[in-house]
Amino acid sequence: MRVLKREKRACSSCAQGGVQTAALPARIIEKSIVSDQVIIDTVVAKYCDYAPLYRQSAILEREVGLEISRTTMCDWVMQVGELLRPIRASMRLELLAGDYIQADETPLMVQVPGLGRNHRAYLWQYSRPGGNVVFDFQMGRGREGPRKFLGSYGGILQSDGYSAYDQVGGAKVIRAGCWSHARRKFFQALQVDPQEKRALELVAAIDELFSIEGRAREGGVDAQQRLVLRQAEAGPWLEKIETLALEAKKTALPRSRLAEGCDYLLKRWNELTCFLQHGQLELSTNLAENAIRPIAIGRKNWIHLGSEEAGPRVAAIISVIETCRRLQIRPRDYLGAVLPGLANFPAKRVAELAPITWVKTRN
Repeated sequence: MRVLKREKRACSSCAQGGVQTAALPARIIEKSIVSDQVIIDTVVAKYCDYAPLYRQSAILEREVGLEISRTTMCDWVMQVGELLRPIRASMRLELLAGDYIQADETPLMVQVPGLGRNHRAYLWQYSRPGGNVVFDFQMGRGREGPRKFLGSYGGILQSDGYSAYDQVGGAKVIRAGCWSHARRKFFQALQVDPQEKRALELVAAIDELFSIEGRAREGGVDAQQRLVLRQAEAGPWLEKIETLALEAKKTALPRSRLAEGCDYLLKRWNELTCFLQHGQLELSTNLAENAIRPIAIGRKNWIHLGSEEAGPRVAAIISVIETCRRLQIRPRDYLGAVLPGLANFPAKRVAELAPITWVKTRN
């Protein structure tokens, strides 16, 4: 048990005694029965280590003889999520003010009263390489989700080609494709027929594009220098890839993996080749996929969300956790510094507490 002793002083010259007591330290949840550290441990264990609350509850009882119900722990997590929602909102605004966003989405099951089964909802991920990762909870996979999130955004929007990202954003939005997804379809054709010559040639040619990117990364060049390198070396490989795809499509069976890969590549050719005009643009959305991979691991343990109302709170927590991961910040350190007293922090200054800003004040 932790006991807090507060100093109390009185002023003999004051009319009413002037008794003053030292203020209590800021807490995450005022008058909570547990310390801030226990609450943070619960959040980190669930969203960094994928331990569901019922398992954490059992571990506490077994290891230290402390009985805390899953419902109580869930209340802690939901209150933390609610506290982090303004920070997540500020991260969204910062992301939309930039010129480059990678987007992806992943399903998450949600309990819905009266439905008789779990509902398939989605967490939509929007991020910038080296910057914020922001998740948006939606009950469906329709276009309305990204349309509402992106608003009039007019920068680069890179995705895997899912149709929901079409016709969203502002009039000046630039749509970019993902070469990893294009390559993956030809690789799948090779899994069906390892001797498929056209698929082999297409995979090899696409690998050359990634080789150019690899050399740029190893050289530590900036976006403008990478753009110069691309324009000097990628052009001939793109011509070869387009020619190979056009030829392969003529002879491939209409419903084969090879034909599917050719259709995907040729239909999105302008989106796939716009990296020749934008040095900051990555060749693939692999970073976005990496950001949602922990959710795929976690949902096997969490099973589902308890309600639709929990969705935005969970999205706020995961936004902070994944941004910390990308920026190489220890989530425990960040949450320990930001959460206590956050409920009373001025709303106008909440952007100061976003991970990307917070870490700069620490350096």
